Amino acid sequence: MDNNQVVKKTIFSGIQPSGNLTIGNYLGALKNWVALQDDYNCLFCSVDMHSITVRQTPAELRRRSVEMLALYMAAGIDPEKNILFIQSHVPAHAELAWVLNCYTMFGELSRMTQFKEKSQKHSENINAGLFTYPVLMAADILLYQADLVPVGLDQKQHLEITRDIAMRFNGVYGDTFTIPEPYIPKIGMKIMSLTEPDKKMSKSDVSGGSVGILDRRDDIIRKIKRAVTDSGSEIVYADGKDGINNLLTIYCGFTGKTIEEAEKEFAGMGYGVFKEAVGEVVADHLGALQARFNEILADKEYLNSMLKTNAEKAAYLARKTLSKVYRKVGFYQPK
Repeated sequence: MDNNQVVKKTIFSGIQPSGNLTIGNYLGALKNWVALQDDYNCLFCSVDMHSITVRQTPAELRRRSVEMLALYMAAGIDPEKNILFIQSHVPAHAELAWVLNCYTMFGELSRMTQFKEKSQKHSENINAGLFTYPVLMAADILLYQADLVPVGLDQKQHLEITRDIAMRFNGVYGDTFTIPEPYIPKIGMKIMSLTEPDKKMSKSDVSGGSVGILDRRDDIIRKIKRAVTDSGSEIVYADGKDGINNLLTIYCGFTGKTIEEAEKEFAGMGYGVFKEAVGEVVADHLGALQARFNEILADKEYLNSMLKTNAEKAAYLARKTLSKVYRKVGFYQPK
């Protein structure tokens, strides 16, 4: 290898194919992922195994698992440069998760915030998978020796437990796993609900506070026109103006403008004119993305071939790690 050649770091990330992806997912995750693909070895996954901790309609889960990857591609993620795959197509995720379960403490899992929240939300179905969910997430990351994991604040705790599990295993058996670091983009975009601008925009929101990537044009514009603002009239980014701050962030996310440029552009204009402009920009951008998405989805032969090829690439990398783990814990493997 050329001494000047830089070894690219590996990034792993995935989104659950449950609920409809929002512009928050697009601006906060997908758009950042597109920017990573030339500088890193990236694996982007549709994490369908995580989805079943909550009951799913099987046909819908199958459809959404494929649609998720089609959305990744429509957003600009190239399946030739990156490994795009469905989690359940690589059995090593579940296999490593079992081993890691035996190196994860009950107390660690019981302290996980997401488990507490989901247990309250789905009190009729507090299953073991919901409890051990962070271990499967650790397996997702550690299987590929990921150096970096893009995480939001809500996932930070999961990355911390992944690091703890990896260090514990390495401490017993020697250097086995890369200890992953969080990847924090230079410009982090946190998109808030349009109806409750102090809360993050959510895939499961049914109040009209979230804009889905696949929403119809009329619905996008209507939701943004109805967005909660404040009693003022100035379009400036400031404390106490959560609704306007959020709309400015959305506008800048889709146009590439800075907050200062947007403030100048709308100086002296009313909230109505501003909301209309934001709605049009978002609807235009998503309209083009939806057209690409529909083209990709229509070519079933290509999609299935891509899924098969990329699952094989992921499985090859995963098997290397799993074999090493199996050998270290003492599982007999015939030559």
